Amino acid sequence: MVQRGVSKDEIEKVLNDGWEAQDAKSGTQGKTMVFVIATEAAETPHSEQEVTVYYKHIDRQLILLPVKARYGQHFPRAEES
Repeated sequence: MVQRGVSKDEIEKVLNDGWEAQDAKSGTQGKTMVFVIATEAAETPHSEQEVTVYYKHIDRQLILLPVKARYGQHFPRAEES
C-alpha cells in the first residue's frame, strides 16, 4: 500500500463507497474509486488517483489482496460506466 501511495483510510473508503471493479478475477471481488488529488495547479497530468482494492472472504474474514493505484486524469466513474 505504502509503495503505491495508498493510505489505510483510502482503502476503507474504497471498500465502503467504491463501485464494483470489472476486472476482478473469478473468486475474487474488487472495488474501485477515484480520488481528486489536491494540487496548486487545477489540471496537472496527475490530478486524480484511481484506487482498486481486491479482496476475498474466507471463513468470514476479509482478506485483502493487491491494491492497485493509477495516477492521471479523467478516469471513468461508476455512474459513467
